[in-house]
Parts: sequence; structure tokens; C-alpha cells
Amino acid sequence: MTVLRLFSTAAVICAASTAAFAENPNAVCAVPNAVIRQVQSQLAIVVNLSDKNGGLFFPNMMWSAIVDRAGTLCSVIKTGDAWPGSREIAIAKAGTANDFSNDQLALSTANLYAPTQPGGSLYGLNNSNPFNAALLQQGTGVGQVPGGIITFGGGVALYSGGKVIGALGVSGDSSCADHAIAFRMRKLAGYDAVAGGVAPDGTDNIIYADTGTTPTGFEQPHCFPQDLTPAQVETIPPH
Repeated sequence: MTVLRLFSTAAVICAASTAAFAENPNAVCAVPNAVIRQVQSQLAIVVNLSDKNGGLFFPNMMWSAIVDRAGTLCSVIKTGDAWPGSREIAIAKAGTANDFSNDQLALSTANLYAPTQPGGSLYGLNNSNPFNAALLQQGTGVGQVPGGIITFGGGVALYSGGKVIGALGVSGDSSCADHAIAFRMRKLAGYDAVAGGVAPDGTDNIIYADTGTTPTGFEQPHCFPQDLTPAQVETIPPH
């Protein structure tokens, strides 16, 4: 079905300093427009949370991308002066979370950090689905399958009715903050009923390696001292 990817600015602005701008070609996407709008509208809320999502910036300056189950790019928006290079990273994070989650197990991109390091069981995964360089330019890629693999925090699968319907990827801060933002956006939008996960609570939340140790299993290293704990990621401040 053909759906419009241009969201009303009013639907995604929480404050003037964090206005979200959408890249807006018409595109064929299997994720309903209402779902895309519901997820993307959380971005302007989450980047203004009082705990800063444990990030470097306040408000966080982010790119946010959604793909459908086939990997088709459905939507890309950004808030503030987000790093231009983070656009492709957000898209690839969405693609990665979609590619490696299913109706039995959800894997966030944070969960894939340790297994893809040298000596890990998934080492080489990052080279398996290269990003389409023809879609690097801003304004391109919606309605196409950009590909790309990113194995650090910021990508989570979207679940509805026990099935993966696509995924969300965000980028623009530390990878630890990116994970918190994506996880919280999905939770606020109501597409977080994952089938199961590798985190202790059965979700795809980030698992931190102890400081000074090499990440193993499904762990990711800490980014900065202000990183939110997994429990804090799941506890969204009043907004």
C-alpha cells in the first residue's frame, strides 16, 4: 500500500529546539502509517526526558529510522542538529534489529556487540549486508532496502501480536544513549511486547560488561559514567 511519509510537524515537536524533520517521499511500506506515526512521534518526547537518556547532549539530537519486515525503509526523521553521518547508522540499526529478531527471540543491536567481535561466534556479521552507498545522500532510500549492519546500541525490533513487524533505529549520541532512546520510544509507542530476549528480564535490553572487562555473551561495554542502567532505561521519567 502507498502511504504518505510526511508527518505534520506538530505531531513530532515537543519543543522548538527539538523539532523533528521528516524525509518525505511516498513509498511502499508494510508498516501501517499510523504505526509509523505513533513510533516516530515519541522521538521529540524522549529526547527531552530529564535524565538525558544518559547521553552527551540535552536535548539529544537524533536521527530515527523505521524499516518494515522486508527491510524496506519506511521513514527517517531527525531532531536538532543531529550528526549527518548518523542518518545511515540509524537506518542500518533498524535493518539489523529487524534482520536478527523473530517471533521467538528479540535481539537489539546492543545485544550483538560481543558476538561480533574478533573471536566471537558472529564475527564477520558486520560485513554480511553492506549498506547501499547509492542511498547515503539525505532524502534518498525511503521505499528501498538500504541494508547495512550495525552492532552497537540503538536498534530494536517492533512487535505487534507476537510478531516482528519491522524495527526502529536511532543514532546521534553515545551508543548507550541511543539504545535508551530507541528502547523508550518503542515502549511509549506500545510495540515492545517482545517474544523473548537475552537480557536477565527476558527482553532485548542492553547488558553491560563490567567496567574494565571484555564483553562476552550478549554484552556491550559502557560508554560514559552517566550511562543509564538497564533498570533506568526501562523506567521512563515523567514527561
